[in-house]
Amino acid sequence: MGPQPVIQVESILAVLIFLVPLAFALVIFLFGRISMVLREGAAFVGLFFTFLISILIAHRILQGEVLTFWGMYFYVDGLSSLMELLGSSMGFIVILYSLSYIAHHPRLGDIGERRLRVYYGLILLFLSMMNLTCATNSIIMLFVSLEATTLATAFLVTFYWSRGSLEAGYKYLLLVTVGVTFALLGLVLLYSASIPYLPRSRILLLTELGRIGTKIPGNIVLLASAFIIAGFGTKAGLVPFHAWLPDAHAEAPIPVSALLSGIVIKVGAYALARTITIFSPSFPALVLFIAVICSVSMLVGMMMALVQDDIKRMLAYSSISQIAYVVEGLGLGTYLGVYGGLFHLMNHTIVKALLFLAAGALMFATGSRKISELATQRRRMPITAFCFFVGALAISGVPPFNGFLSKFTIFLALAEQGLLWAAVIAVITGFLSIACFGRAAYQLFWTTPPEAKEVNPGEIIREVPPTMWTGMIILAGLSILIGFYPQLVHPILDRATNIILTLLAGP
Repeated sequence: MGPQPVIQVESILAVLIFLVPLAFALVIFLFGRISMVLREGAAFVGLFFTFLISILIAHRILQGEVLTFWGMYFYVDGLSSLMELLGSSMGFIVILYSLSYIAHHPRLGDIGERRLRVYYGLILLFLSMMNLTCATNSIIMLFVSLEATTLATAFLVTFYWSRGSLEAGYKYLLLVTVGVTFALLGLVLLYSASIPYLPRSRILLLTELGRIGTKIPGNIVLLASAFIIAGFGTKAGLVPFHAWLPDAHAEAPIPVSALLSGIVIKVGAYALARTITIFSPSFPALVLFIAVICSVSMLVGMMMALVQDDIKRMLAYSSISQIAYVVEGLGLGTYLGVYGGLFHLMNHTIVKALLFLAAGALMFATGSRKISELATQRRRMPITAFCFFVGALAISGVPPFNGFLSKFTIFLALAEQGLLWAAVIAVITGFLSIACFGRAAYQLFWTTPPEAKEVNPGEIIREVPPTMWTGMIILAGLSILIGFYPQLVHPILDRATNIILTLLAGP
C-alpha cells in the first residue's frame, strides 16, 4: 500500500483532547479534598469526556481527515488518534481499578484525602500531557510536553513515599530527564539543518521533516538520529537505557505500573515514530542500528524476566523486550513494519495492562509479590486466573490471541527487508516469552510449593471486588476479540500507518 491523501480540517477537538483532562486535573487539585465527588467523581467524568473526544477524533480520522488548530502547530492524525484513544481508554480502566485498590487496600492502611487528591489529579495531568505530546506538531513542544509526562509519572511512582519508591522515582526522573535531553540535542541539530530549506514559519513543524529529509546532510541526520534514539529510547525503556524501568514498575502502585507499561513507555515509541521513522527509508544504516538495539533489548529483557520471582519485576523486564518489537517495526519505515509496530503497540498496551492488573489482584488478596508465595489461587480467584492466562498467552504470541498477529507481522516485515537474523532473534524471544509466562502461570495457579502453604494460613483468600475485575475482563475480552477478528482495529491502524508514509513522501 502507498500513502493516501489526507484532508486537513481545522477543529477545536485537536486541543480539547488535552485541555479537558487538564481542566479536570485542576479541579481535583484545588477542590479534591472537599469530597469524593470532586476527586474520584471528577476523575471519572474527566476521563469519560476525554474518551468521547478521542472517539470523535477517531471517527473524523477514519473519514480521511487530519485535524489541525492554530495553523499547523496542533496536528492530530491517525497516529495521534491511536495514541489518544489508547490513553483515554486505559486511563478510564485504571481509575476504575483504583477505586478499590488504592482507597480500600487491606494492607495499605488509610490513605489520606490529600494523597488521594494528588493521585487522581496526577493521572489526569499525565494523560493531558500525553495527549498534548500526540497533538503538537512543534519540535520544541514535543520535548516540553514529553518532559511534563515524566514529571507527572515520577510523583506517581513515589506515591507510597517509602525508601524504595523514592529511590525508584528519583532514578526514573534523573535517567529519563537526562536521556530526553539528548533527544533535544538531536532535534536542535535537525532544526539547524532545516533552516536553509524551509520558510521560517515552518521550521519547527514535525510534518515538514519528511519533505526535506533527503536534503539534510547525511552525517547530520545520523548524528541527530543517534541522539534522538538515545533520548526517546530512554523514555521507551530500550537497552541500554532501561535502568529506571524495573524499579519504577516494581515500586509504583499497581494501577500506575499498568499505566507505565501500557502507556508511558509508548510515548517514547510515539516520539521515535514522529522523528526517526521518516529518515529510515533513506538511511539503511539507521535501520540496521535500530534493529541491533532492539534485538539486544528483546533478548536481555526476556532473559532477565525469566529469573525473576517478583511478579512486578518480571512484568517490567518483559516490557523492555516487548517495546523493542514496537520500535523495531517502526524503525523499518515500510508499510508492513510500521503497521506491525503500531499493531503491537496497541496489543501490548492491552495485554500488559491486563497482566499488571491481574498481578495487582493477587497482591490485593494475598499481600505478596513473590511468585513462589502466590500459588494455588486458581480455585479461590477464578476470574483473576482466567485473565492472567489470557494475558500470558497473548503476550507470548500464542495463536489465536492478538499478540501473535502483531508479532508475526513484524517477523514478515523484517524478512521482507532482508533482516533475517533480526527476525530469528525476534522468534527466539517469542519462545523465551512462552517459557517465562508459562512458568509464571503454572507456578501461580497450578502448583503448591512449600512456601505458599506457610503464607497467612488462617487468611481467607477470595476474588477481588468487581471494580477491579471489570477492567480485567474487558482487556481479556479485547485480547481474544482482536485475535479472532483483527479487522476490528485495521481501519485505525491503516490510517496511522499511511499517515507516516505520507510524511515520508512529503506533502
